[in-house]
Amino acid sequence: MTEIPEHLLKRAAAAREKSAEAAPAAEAPAEAAAPSDSRIPEALLQRSKAAKAAKAGGDAEAPSAGGAVAVAEKVGAVVAAAPAGGGVPIGAGPGGHTQRLLTVVKSGSIQDVKATPVDKVHTWPHLLAAEFVAALAMTVFVTIFSVFVHAPLLQLANTNLTPNPSKAPWYFLGLQELLTTFHPMVAGVTLPGVGLIALILAPYLDRNPSNKPEDRKFLYGLFTVFLMFWAVLVLIGSFFRGPGFNFVLPWVEGLFFEL
Repeated sequence: MTEIPEHLLKRAAAAREKSAEAAPAAEAPAEAAAPSDSRIPEALLQRSKAAKAAKAGGDAEAPSAGGAVAVAEKVGAVVAAAPAGGGVPIGAGPGGHTQRLLTVVKSGSIQDVKATPVDKVHTWPHLLAAEFVAALAMTVFVTIFSVFVHAPLLQLANTNLTPNPSKAPWYFLGLQELLTTFHPMVAGVTLPGVGLIALILAPYLDRNPSNKPEDRKFLYGLFTVFLMFWAVLVLIGSFFRGPGFNFVLPWVEGLFFEL
């Protein structure tokens, strides 16, 4: 049920009081007279009577407050009784308005003001600000770490003496481990090339937009296999290879690995 605004209720009550004071109780017809506790404004009763008279045919005559004859005239879509001497029509509403109030719509009741949640944000400032702070924090950490911890520098290289074992940096130890088993063409070109091509094509083979592992089993499985395969090769080359790059047990022969 539509609620009527407070200012319209006050205006209707004022119009009822004004109509009750202007129209003598003796001259008002018995069927049109409303009890004192009626909720129907006097203006609406007069408008209803004028409309019935106009529908019956001919010019309807309605008694006014001064005994004059009122003629029913149609203003737009509303029938209002105008007194013969002019002035405000009898069937008019408060303030002399003849417009009909259809309904009262609350402000914002037909507007969707709910915000739709999204899982995306702008790169700036949400992402770049966090990355900038992380870069500053890492720079400060590396600077402080380098002040208190000396780099593990070795002695000057001797071209006449080759270290045994001679190992590549840790990020190339996986490739060096492959060279001990396969032909250089296979270990250095074929296997790394297949792995890189598979990682490049992975987003085109699995186009699922979800970030959940259970929804993208192929992509997560492929990356996990590649990562574990390379990690195992690095660990073996770092801790299980001794002099001559032979397989040794680190807890028996010791570690042959330097940063």
